[in-house]
Amino acid sequence: MIVGVPKEIKTAENRVALVPAGAESLSGDGHTVLVEQGAGLGSGFSDEAYRAVGAQIVPGAEAVWSQAEMIMKVKEPIEPEWPKMRKGQVLFTYFHFAASEPLTRAVIKSGCVAIAYETVQLTTGELPLLTPMSEVAGRMAVQEGAKYLEKVFGGSGILLGGIPGVLPAEVLILGGGVVGTNAAKMAAGLGAHVTLLDVSLDRLRYLSDVLPPNVELLYSNRHNILEQLKTADLVIGAVLLPGAKAPSLVKRGDLKLMKPGSVIVDVAVDQGGCIETIKPTTHDKPTYVVDRIIHYAVANMPGGVPRTSTLGLTNATFPYAKRLARMGWKEACKQDASLALGLNVVDGKVVYPGVAEAFNVSLVDTKSIL
Repeated sequence: MIVGVPKEIKTAENRVALVPAGAESLSGDGHTVLVEQGAGLGSGFSDEAYRAVGAQIVPGAEAVWSQAEMIMKVKEPIEPEWPKMRKGQVLFTYFHFAASEPLTRAVIKSGCVAIAYETVQLTTGELPLLTPMSEVAGRMAVQEGAKYLEKVFGGSGILLGGIPGVLPAEVLILGGGVVGTNAAKMAAGLGAHVTLLDVSLDRLRYLSDVLPPNVELLYSNRHNILEQLKTADLVIGAVLLPGAKAPSLVKRGDLKLMKPGSVIVDVAVDQGGCIETIKPTTHDKPTYVVDRIIHYAVANMPGGVPRTSTLGLTNATFPYAKRLARMGWKEACKQDASLALGLNVVDGKVVYPGVAEAFNVSLVDTKSIL
């Protein structure tokens, strides 16, 4: 198979979908690996490092897209890339379709095979290709939130962990999944007082065993969210419905309950966000203010720490990519039900329920595709 790795072109996105070790493995299996010139530089991998293990460095994205049978990316194709997608070509990347109808329509029109990292799901319910970036994003959410609480950035001027004789910040986390758990660990480790809400009692019981005592656990409902917003200095949105749009838990009117200069970091922005006033931002301009509340909504947060993120991501994605290259997408998905759940759009047909529901389009059974 010809495997292509284009350079990411989303603003300030420095991750790369394949590291030299992966290129070496694919080349050793007899596959052709095309890497766009400079694709790995943002993560610290030189063109020469790829050449040394058998990959071919090509001068532009056009050559990669036009020749590759499978494209490996980190972020969803953005508008300049849509015309490059073609029928039968496999795209293996994060898509987050439910947050973008134009992207969904473009992929449907292209006829490509879209396999989304974020919906590959194990029988345990774990999302193995989303987990490493959720770990990064959860930890970064606290790091960024603490920064924007500083007065110089427009925040209320509160130190997250406080000092002896001065109370720490109040951190509210909506969602107790991978993002929320990692955010809670980081915030608690810095000394903040943390309240984490989730709708699963089983999850809350588990978290009570693994999180430190300065993390309070609370069942998530409308009443409890509103009560916690009144005291929160930092709110972290960490709600995920796999492959579907995130529920809106904090409404525009709720912001008036919050203290001026408080910060919201909505990690769920990739899936539409769980804060009604959220809209995607970039690393170049990460924040905006609504009703005196700072909103941080960078849609590719892990791109801010690309070395760590690339290594964490490719550790998880590469075994699946190797299987896709060896067997072809159809056989690989037949043999691995978890990978088959990654299929979102195939040959113009939507095969993932969350995407079909988001845009009211017909859903085709994956079994009929395979």
